[in-house]
Amino acid sequence: MSRDQVIHTEDEIRRIRRAAEVTAGVRDSLARLARPGMTTFDLDQLAAELIRETGGKSAFLGYHGFPGNICISVNDEVVHGIGRPDRILLDTDIVSIDVGVELDGAIGDTARTISFRELPDDLARLFKGTQESLMNGIAQARAGHYVRHISQAVETTAKKYRLGVVQEYVGHGCGTRMHEPPEVPNFVGYGRGARLAPGMVLCIEPMLNLGTARVTTDPQDHWTVRTRDGACSAHFEHMVLITDNEPEILTWPKTM
Repeated sequence: MSRDQVIHTEDEIRRIRRAAEVTAGVRDSLARLARPGMTTFDLDQLAAELIRETGGKSAFLGYHGFPGNICISVNDEVVHGIGRPDRILLDTDIVSIDVGVELDGAIGDTARTISFRELPDDLARLFKGTQESLMNGIAQARAGHYVRHISQAVETTAKKYRLGVVQEYVGHGCGTRMHEPPEVPNFVGYGRGARLAPGMVLCIEPMLNLGTARVTTDPQDHWTVRTRDGACSAHFEHMVLITDNEPEILTWPKTM
């Protein structure tokens, strides 16, 4: 491991692939089973059960003190939302589900935002723009490119859809630890970032807002991040392995 990248061994990649696969399964099961009328705590407990069934454990629970099994962020909540027994899901809500599973010394980390009904135009634009930003960023995750290529693709797409790009929270390396170098911003900053090489695993995760890019952290729970203007936010995340050829999306359902 260097200061700006981690190149994983073949054995590590095998284990990371498996962890990513089961994490994607939990993510998609939660998306399918979530219903209006459930509380976000119900959803968190369901996630705990699904994670146990994988043979792994939550990679989030207790991480830097985080109290939930997964992150559940509703409407204007961007990331790090905590399941609560007093937060009942409504059919008008959008819900970001961020799942991390630790299995056999490897980590899977993935997220998607769901809705319970046909989306109005503004939310449809938010969902489409965030998903397209993610896929365009992944397309740049190639050996020989730099992190900046990913960041630029995400930011350019977000601007096309007139969405605010959260800057305080970014993607990251992931594999045998939850957060590994390099950071993967969703915007172009200074410098070009780490050079991408085969064996690197990156979490690419646009967090985009319908309004301002500015966010604030809940002063009571000290975790939940919300948009400063109360506009809705979406979050989609895949783990991607850098290869000699096309990027491999590790959290893509294998049946697709």
